[in-house]
Amino acid sequence: MEVKIGVQHSPREIVLESGLSAEEIERVVSEALTGKSQLLSLADEKGRKVLVPADRLAYVELGEPTARKVGFSTL
Repeated sequence: MEVKIGVQHSPREIVLESGLSAEEIERVVSEALTGKSQLLSLADEKGRKVLVPADRLAYVELGEPTARKVGFSTL
């Protein structure tokens, strides 16, 4: 699942590929926004962890997983 996270006062967004489902990501984000957690913590498929303070979240966009392209054809 592709996840884009917008951070307040930052011109760039954080983009990562997560192995979690959309429902699981929604749950983690809502916990951060309701105050149950101080940080939004997500891990990508390579094992790297992204931590964003909950009070700095601007938006979280969920997308479809990107398919890896193999080969050298021009499409």
